[in-house]
Amino acid sequence: MKRRIAAMIMIALLVVPTVVLAASVGYGARGDDVIKIQKALKKWGYYSGSVDGIFGSGTLAAVKSFQKKNGLKADGVVGPATAAKMGITLSSGSSSGTTTGDVYLLARIIYGEARGEPYKGQVAIGAVVLNRVKSASFPNTIAGVIYQRGAFDAVSDGQINLAPDATAVRAARDALNGWDPTNGCLFYYNPKTATSRWMLARPVLLRIGNHAFC
Repeated sequence: MKRRIAAMIMIALLVVPTVVLAASVGYGARGDDVIKIQKALKKWGYYSGSVDGIFGSGTLAAVKSFQKKNGLKADGVVGPATAAKMGITLSSGSSSGTTTGDVYLLARIIYGEARGEPYKGQVAIGAVVLNRVKSASFPNTIAGVIYQRGAFDAVSDGQINLAPDATAVRAARDALNGWDPTNGCLFYYNPKTATSRWMLARPVLLRIGNHAFC
């Protein structure tokens, strides 16, 4: 009996929970899913721009307008509910834009940079990444921002490769759905460990947990 219990405990310790995420596409995305969205919006008269596969401001405005008209949350993110209303099916593994892979990647950087921080602070890290995607001064994809050379310590020291917990995934979702506790900040740092004079000289707009945002 003792051996059986010990074996059961070992199996339980080896089981890693799997987070299943539904595909979603939002601002900054590129690819076939965006083309599907643009074609559907154009068909229904919500979009008059080019069907170029780039989820820019025109597509964002059209998606929000469509969502409002159809009784959906007007967050500008095309998830399963919005896609169903459009009559399209999104892929589940696109490598760019706000898709399942990007939610998980954003969760990984949040977990690597801010696990143990207040939940609001974890969302704030995700928001900074997304603010950079929107800025002309940074790469225009989530992966591009995260893997930009020297941008994040979690990438440099390998913590980006840790599996995020459910809290980090939820924080990534909240950031992607528009919650930005930083109000547009592009940078953050830990005052206790930061050594960059340039970063330390930037005006701090708010502090959440151990991070200063600027």
